[in-house]
Amino acid sequence: MAEAERIIGTPDIPEAEGAGPEQSDSGSKDGQRSEGEPKPEAEPTPDSSAVADPADAETEADAEPDADAGAKPKGRRKIAVLFGVALFAYALDLISKMIVVAKLEHHEPIDVVGDLLRFNAIRNAGAAFGMGEAYTIIFTVIAAAVIVVIARLARKLYSLPWAIALGLLLGGALGNLTDRIFRSPGVFKGAVVDFIAPKGFAVFNLADSAIVCGGILIVLLSFRGLDPDGTVHKD
Repeated sequence: MAEAERIIGTPDIPEAEGAGPEQSDSGSKDGQRSEGEPKPEAEPTPDSSAVADPADAETEADAEPDADAGAKPKGRRKIAVLFGVALFAYALDLISKMIVVAKLEHHEPIDVVGDLLRFNAIRNAGAAFGMGEAYTIIFTVIAAAVIVVIARLARKLYSLPWAIALGLLLGGALGNLTDRIFRSPGVFKGAVVDFIAPKGFAVFNLADSAIVCGGILIVLLSFRGLDPDGTVHKD
């Protein structure tokens, strides 16, 4: 029996031969690590819900600034229209009054359309169309308050029709306020120069016309439901 085993021999098994050293090596390594060194911590897996796409973050961050950037130039253009209309109405009123004082005051009225329309220079201490002459200083304060309100409202202005209407009001108020401050009989008591005299109607000036036109336009815009910020509401 022993002779037969010697003749046949034991088959070579490389897997078995290599298994022992590998296991022993790994076992020794694990043993050394467990005895001397702590096991390395596993790298944390990034949370997909916490990590956002940078492109999406930039898009969300830029969405509101882009909307604001688009609204601001539109608002600036409407403000420019407001002050442009106001400057035009104010300059037209101021120049017309200078010409009337220099050429027409203390002279005979000029017939423009027969007796239906005349240019007749007068001094008005009251409000528009000669009303309330005893309350000159009150109308002066009201005109100043209107100018302040319009200037504050201009910051939220995004409607072109409103810009035109407020510009007319502002230019007319400035025109008459200039007379109240700089003309006789004194500061805040000055008489306004009026010269447009339709038949059967009170005498007025271009500043009064601008104020009336601006007021009518505001009433129409309000009836249509258009607000100064450009939104439309329906009652």
